[in-house]
Amino acid sequence: MQSPHYIEAKRIFDVEISALRLALKQMEDSIDAAVELIKSCEGKVVVAGIGKSGIIAHKIAATLASTGTPAVFLNAGEALHGDLGMVASSDVVLMLSNSAKTSELLQMLPSIQAIGAKVIGLLGAIDTPLTAACDVVLNLKVEQEGCPLGLAPMSSSTVALVTGDAIASALMVSRDFKSENFALFHPGGNLGRRLLLRVEDAMHPVGPDFPVVAPELTLREALAVMNRSNLGGVVVVEGRKVVGVFTDGDLRRCILADDPLDLPMARLMTSDPIAISVDFALGQALDVMEKAERKIYFAPVVNALGELSGALRMHDIMSD
Repeated sequence: MQSPHYIEAKRIFDVEISALRLALKQMEDSIDAAVELIKSCEGKVVVAGIGKSGIIAHKIAATLASTGTPAVFLNAGEALHGDLGMVASSDVVLMLSNSAKTSELLQMLPSIQAIGAKVIGLLGAIDTPLTAACDVVLNLKVEQEGCPLGLAPMSSSTVALVTGDAIASALMVSRDFKSENFALFHPGGNLGRRLLLRVEDAMHPVGPDFPVVAPELTLREALAVMNRSNLGGVVVVEGRKVVGVFTDGDLRRCILADDPLDLPMARLMTSDPIAISVDFALGQALDVMEKAERKIYFAPVVNALGELSGALRMHDIMSD
C-alpha cells in the first residue's frame, strides 16, 4: 500500500511533468527566435528576476556562463538602484516572471529600451504590458501549480528552470560546444583535472625511487622496492619495455601460495598489463582503468614507443 507521502509526491511529479509538456508545446513557435537572438548577441545575456523567479534566473545565468554563453544575473530590485549599469546595448536581457506583471521588471523597461538591449521574456502570461515590450516571448503559462494550495510557485518555477536548460543546451549544440570548451570554464576540482590535465601532469615519473623491477627478481626483493615508493605496485620491465605489473591486489592473491617470497616476478606478475599512454587526458585514463575487466588502480604509463615513462594510480586522477 502506498503511503500518503508517496501519493502526494506522485501527484506533484504528475502535475509538473504535465506543465513541462504544455510549456514545450507553447514555445514551439518561439524557441528558435530566442536561441538565435542570444546566439547573435555580441555582448552578454543578463538574466533578470526577483523572488523565486530571481533564484531560477540566477541558476540559468550560471548554466549559460558555464556552457559558453557569457551571462550574469541581475536582481530586478537592485537593478532599479544602479545595477542596470551592467546592461549594454549589445546585450540581451532575459526576464523571468510567472505573472508577467512584476513591477520591478516593468520599471526596468524604459532604461533597457534607452540603452538599446534586446529583451526575451520567459513569462507565465502573454497579455500584459511586460509581454508586449519583449522582442521574443516564451509562453510558460501553467494550468496548475504543484502546491496543494495553488499558491507557491512549483510548476511555474520548474518550467522556467527547464526552459533555461533547454536554451543553454540548444546554444551548446548550435555552437558545437565540446568538452574541451567546457573544461576552460571548470578548471577547479575533479572535473577540471579530468578534462584539462594530461596523464603526464599527474603520473609518477620514472626516477631513482620509481618502483620498477626485473622479471627475475623474487617477490621478497620486489616487496622491498614496492615499500620504498608506496605507490601500491611495481612495474616489471625488460629494458624499458613493460612486461608486467604486480600490485597490492596481486600480493593478496598470491600470499597463500607455498613460499611465495622466493618466487620470481615472472611467475607472479600480471603479464601484458594495460598501459596508459602518456598523452591521454586524465578522463581518458580513468575510462580505461574503470572499464578494464578487473578495475585497475595502478597502471604503467608508456610513451609512443611503448617505453616506460611512469605510473598512474586512480587516486592520482580522483584527488583534487
